[in-house]
Amino acid sequence: MPRQYPFTAVVGADDMALSLLLAAISPEIGGVLVRGEKGTAKSTMVRALASVLPPIEVVAGDRFSSDPRDPAPLSPDGPFGPDPASETRPVRLVELPVGATEDRVLGSLHLEKALSEGVTEYEPGLLAKAHRGILYVDEVNLLHDHLVDLLLDAAAMGRATVERDGVSVEHAARFVLIGTMNPEEGELRPQLLDRFGLTVDVAAPRDPALRAEVTRRRLAFDADPEGFAARWADEEQALSQRLAAAQKLLAEVELSDDDLVRIAEICAAFDVDGMRADIVTARAAAAHAAWQGRTALTTEDIRVAARLALPHRRRRNPFDAPGVDEQQLDDLLGEDDDPEPDGPDDGGPDGGGDGGAPPNGPEGDDTQAPPPAGDVGGTDSGGGQAPTTTARAGEPSRARLFTVDGIGAGEAGRRSRALTSNGRRVGARRPEGGVGGRLDLSQTLWAAAPHQASRPRDDRRVALAPTDLRVAVTEGRESNLVLFGVDASGSMAARKRMEQVKTAILSLLLDAYQRRDKVGLVTFRGDTAELALPPTGSVDIAARRLDDLPAGGRTPLAEGLLQIAETLRIERVRDPRRRPLLVLVTDGRATHGVDPVGRSQRAAALLAGVEAVVVDCETGRMRMGLARRLAEILEAAHLPLGEVTADALTTVVKEAA
Repeated sequence: MPRQYPFTAVVGADDMALSLLLAAISPEIGGVLVRGEKGTAKSTMVRALASVLPPIEVVAGDRFSSDPRDPAPLSPDGPFGPDPASETRPVRLVELPVGATEDRVLGSLHLEKALSEGVTEYEPGLLAKAHRGILYVDEVNLLHDHLVDLLLDAAAMGRATVERDGVSVEHAARFVLIGTMNPEEGELRPQLLDRFGLTVDVAAPRDPALRAEVTRRRLAFDADPEGFAARWADEEQALSQRLAAAQKLLAEVELSDDDLVRIAEICAAFDVDGMRADIVTARAAAAHAAWQGRTALTTEDIRVAARLALPHRRRRNPFDAPGVDEQQLDDLLGEDDDPEPDGPDDGGPDGGGDGGAPPNGPEGDDTQAPPPAGDVGGTDSGGGQAPTTTARAGEPSRARLFTVDGIGAGEAGRRSRALTSNGRRVGARRPEGGVGGRLDLSQTLWAAAPHQASRPRDDRRVALAPTDLRVAVTEGRESNLVLFGVDASGSMAARKRMEQVKTAILSLLLDAYQRRDKVGLVTFRGDTAELALPPTGSVDIAARRLDDLPAGGRTPLAEGLLQIAETLRIERVRDPRRRPLLVLVTDGRATHGVDPVGRSQRAAALLAGVEAVVVDCETGRMRMGLARRLAEILEAAHLPLGEVTADALTTVVKEAA
């Protein structure tokens, strides 16, 4: 097995390293969420963490890693008596795959023993294995909702409960939850986001010298993993010893009333939800003090803790960028009369960086806001570019529900009916190409029962054949591809109308986020159509593209429909199980090219069979009804722009216009 890349050899990720170490010092902090673009050593550093954690003592032979000092361990393998035999082993880092089944996470009946010996025995899952260790979820934002619910329950209660297949088991499940994610692939559910104690954003360093050093070290490791690890062994050992000392010192760190009041004032000033922010900030500040070798908090401890614990708790909707205004934080903390903390001179992560390295997070981003609404982006003189305007969206509201008709078989989500891996049991079937789902034990036994007399078997054993196996068929909800086709032509460019259009789309994007959909954006104006956003799980990127969308020029409706048809064709090849839902936002006018109306109708024919809704943006007393006619050609629902958002109404895409 190849040696793991050393934790101390990772370059340019000081905030991430500090967050992981604070969570290891005080697991009650609640874990760490690492957000960042691909190729920023997120997974490398998390996997390297286990090698520097001090070993733990466990009850010998216990599958649930019980602490021998615990007077009443919650372990199905117990009781162990007053002085059980113990053993020391390394801390486990357990990886939870995004596609894991519920049985694999919670554990289940030991099927082989049940069928061969007639014994009901519980086989532990990943939560049991992660107890007193680290549970790591790479691409945690892509985790299925039913697994998210399991993690939330275990994290809240500190134990896992299994009631299924004749098994009734409860065991301890206290672990440090670490998740990594690329925000471009979609955001986390708010419930799970709040469970992470600390959040850090990482990015590749921009300093050429640092980038060269990253490359140099990686090439050296790949060429000689053993030799590279040996060169960093002293640093790894020193870090492990410092970590063990901080864990012991943590119990002696004092949180004074003044400290708690300052933390409460900061959380209140940043308008965070609930009380978890105050508790996590206090625990993180105490852990940072222990890491620095102190038993009393300083202003710097509180500053570091707030900077890591508050950013993800300030978001009010998925389109808000996470972050903390550090100037506001400094103003709230006031003048710091405390001396600078004296951390060990070992080059480890101490929360303040080295003073010369570029920031790892999004600080220093020079992204400029788009021009104000109404700014002219061109000229309308002969042969020139048509004038364009950019309007801002208003606050999103609750959107009406649009679903795809029929029963699909896509990824689990919250929109359309589908046969999914989790949900209401509606039957059983024979497996296709393997098990292909959760074993339905009762139906398997029923299928085998008529053949027992003719099959050789022992007294207590059930004789099974491959043809007896049955898996459960469950019905739930799937996620869909919601593709927005947005008319950005001159007829839509009136500032108030475009603001209403963007607000309606933003409301639908928020709905897509909550229902775990993929989204895409096709825009058309002037003489072309553009795939402004290829299908993605990140609705906040879609919202930013929408916010910057200009309007003006002729209406190339046919080109827009052709671009939509091509996008759906490509996605059908990439992800054939995910059913599309087209939301076409237009007033129906076609003004570009020869025979624009006829070409648009022929292009619409290419979208036959695609579930769609046409959001009609036509306003005024004299209406031409072109969007309604387009909806009829597409066999789509027709919805006036003002009826997209509603508090208590739902609509199904297939209902008659």
